[in-house]
Amino acid sequence: MSRIDDLIAEYCPNGVERKPLGAIAKLYRGNGLQKKDFTDKGIGCIHYGQIYTRYDTFTSQTISFVDKKLADKLLKVHPNDLIVTATSENLEDVCKAVAWLGGSDIVTGGHSIVVRHHQNAKYLSYYFQTLDFFQRKRAYVHGTKVMEIKKDDLAKIVVPVPPLPVQEEIVRILDSFSSLEAELEAELEARRKQYAYYRNELLTFDRERVQWLKLGEAAFINKGTYITKKQVIPGNIPVILGGVEPAYWHSESNHDGEGIVISRSGANAGFASYWNEPIFVSDGFVLDAKPGIDMRFLFHVLKKQQAKLHSMKRGSGVPHINSKMLANNVAIPVPPLEEQQHVVSILDRFDKLTNDLSSGLPAEIEARRKQYEYYRDRLLSFDELAV
Repeated sequence: MSRIDDLIAEYCPNGVERKPLGAIAKLYRGNGLQKKDFTDKGIGCIHYGQIYTRYDTFTSQTISFVDKKLADKLLKVHPNDLIVTATSENLEDVCKAVAWLGGSDIVTGGHSIVVRHHQNAKYLSYYFQTLDFFQRKRAYVHGTKVMEIKKDDLAKIVVPVPPLPVQEEIVRILDSFSSLEAELEAELEARRKQYAYYRNELLTFDRERVQWLKLGEAAFINKGTYITKKQVIPGNIPVILGGVEPAYWHSESNHDGEGIVISRSGANAGFASYWNEPIFVSDGFVLDAKPGIDMRFLFHVLKKQQAKLHSMKRGSGVPHINSKMLANNVAIPVPPLEEQQHVVSILDRFDKLTNDLSSGLPAEIEARRKQYEYYRDRLLSFDELAV
């Protein structure tokens, strides 16, 4: 941090001035632009909904376009502008910003605010991610189901404005963190594809070479005991509804040791997860492998068929699956136990590398993300200029 400390000592030794955003920028509210307006080519555009999911801190390319005739009616975004979301279903996503660093104008539409300024665009976009900014925007965001900030209220939020050399050094440091995280994400994606390839190869068997059983013949399938959050007695036993994460924690279990849980209803119906600890299975089925079948082998087979498990859910209201569907409609290959364990030894290494939150790439990415957030908030916190 010595370089940034030297710059602060040189350019702002008495503290950093804070100004309302409206004092250092002009703000414009967009209108129009729907997803149905997108074209394969034309004038680049960024829809406010894409800022939540498709863009990060900055971009120099758009993933969508509109024809020139429509673009002429929409709000222009100049290079170095910020595009800020004005509405969202949650407080976190209101005021999510992306800096436009492309070489020409693009357009945006409704629910977006364009911030035109003479600061370092990345610096401002990084600042919009900080806890300091989050706490300041809370005073101006309103709404319940849909949360919104008005353009004039966004202009009132006070931001630190260090000299440009300080902004540029902060951006250089944070860019290096972002670059490392992006490299790790790319490696994780490559490893996941590699994992899927080997899982498909290792779990593809000639029907004449190995025995095939229905899932109900390969495992005992027991339904969980549904429990609501109000019925839970707080403890350290994970309650499994659907997905990887426990829904809540209970004081007692209804299954111990190795088990595969398949979610019974809702969006996650059919999702298979492996557990090897005391758990309370609520809205789901727990599978125990029968003799001659390795539990981890059975889990990898089911994960290979995850799409099929999801497709089995039925119902127009809350979709669900039942035990008969599982027992009769899922086929399990059963090679010799020694071969099962060999396959498991290979696939478990990939599984740990790509999915384990305590080690492997996901853990490293999470550690880098926390490190980045720590330094981002530290770098963007300044002693305020004394009046």
